[in-house]
Amino acid sequence: MSSSPLASVLFVCVHNAGRSQMAAGFLSHLAGDRIEVRSAGSIPGDQVNPAAVEAMKEVGVDIADAKPKVLTTEAVQASDYVITMGCGDACPIFPGKKYLDWALEDPAGKGVESVRPIRDEIKTRIEALIAEIDAKQEA
Repeated sequence: MSSSPLASVLFVCVHNAGRSQMAAGFLSHLAGDRIEVRSAGSIPGDQVNPAAVEAMKEVGVDIADAKPKVLTTEAVQASDYVITMGCGDACPIFPGKKYLDWALEDPAGKGVESVRPIRDEIKTRIEALIAEIDAKQEA
């Protein structure tokens, strides 16, 4: 029996190279097909931050093939949850979406040692998000 995803989540940061990619990686890894996952950046970078890729690999999540993508209005409209991570006013606002702003340190230019605590905080927030989405479905 195939079922449609419980919810759709879009992670947005400026370069779509660190925080949003780690968040998308964790959500896909922990929720599987139950939740549709997107990520994008207002000014996408050239590649995903190598320290973010390495930090995620340490916890068994492979984001090495992820590519930064530009934020589109369509991506926002197609998502139930829009989680911003320091993209400021670049994120379009639409009624009926749940917006969350996660104040997370930007891993750009940092080594893997400095990225680990950011990664761990993202994982904690992702686990809480999954619990919230699951609880909503059971209500």
